[in-house]
Amino acid sequence: MNAQEIRDMSPDQLGDELVKLKKEQFNLRFQRATGQLENTSRIRQVRRDIARIQTIARQKAALAAKA
Repeated sequence: MNAQEIRDMSPDQLGDELVKLKKEQFNLRFQRATGQLENTSRIRQVRRDIARIQTIARQKAALAAKA
C-alpha cells in the first residue's frame, strides 16, 4: 500500500484499515512465535503500513484542526 492510496481514504476508512492491519500484525506475531510463519518479510511490511496510516491520519487531523 502506498502513501497516495492512503491519502485518498477517508478518516473512517483509515481507522478500519488500521484495525485490520493491527489484527494481521497480531496474527503474524503469533505465527512467528509458534514457528508457522513462512513469509517473514510480511511483518515488516505490515509494521510500515501501520506507521504510514498513523502518520497520514495525524496530518489530516492537524489540517482539519487548522482549518
